[in-house]
Amino acid sequence: MKQIKLIIFDMDGVMTETSEQHYLAWKAMAKDIDIEIDRSFNEKLKGVSRMDSLNLILEYGNKIDKYSEEEKAALAAKKNKFYQDLIAHLTEKNLFEGMLDLLKEIKKKKIKIALGSASRNAPTLLKAMNSMSYFDYIVNPKEIKKGKPHPDIFLKVAEDLNIKPEEYIGVEDAIAGIESIKNAGMFAVGIGDPETLKKADIVYIETKEFNLTEVLKKAVTI
Repeated sequence: MKQIKLIIFDMDGVMTETSEQHYLAWKAMAKDIDIEIDRSFNEKLKGVSRMDSLNLILEYGNKIDKYSEEEKAALAAKKNKFYQDLIAHLTEKNLFEGMLDLLKEIKKKKIKIALGSASRNAPTLLKAMNSMSYFDYIVNPKEIKKGKPHPDIFLKVAEDLNIKPEEYIGVEDAIAGIESIKNAGMFAVGIGDPETLKKADIVYIETKEFNLTEVLKKAVTI
């Protein structure tokens, strides 16, 4: 029977909730270039890298060809500044209910923990929420060629930690994230709406419902 050696978490929507801050930051940036986005459109940006998100917004506003790569980088930096201002005051209290206990339980089982977020701000968030010490590995988004739903971000973990994809579990809240996990050949845990995340192997509506014993049992049998 195979052994689970690692669990890799996404940040937003799994450990904490800064999607609102991301949305407000993207909305402010888009408004500056006369593009209006709403919450429905924002669903397409969840789990997607910063530059890919920017390109989706520019395509939506029919302005994809109006900006050079240098100008796009400046727009992405502007969005990130908006976002950083919004998350400046997060603390450990902003971790989802049950998340800290889950991290402790995983550690007791001698299973490694990694962070597989497309956000370059993820390490800052971990430090702010006093949870960095639980993580054995944090993906550097700059080293990932293709963002989610491509499997690169998860395969990078497998390569660097010398762990086979079938020996670890991915936890995501977005469709692109679940597809990325499955494309990497891993067991996928979804956090959110079961219908939306139906491609996941198991889904919990909220992080606090995550049952580690149940997940590990199912993961080794698939």
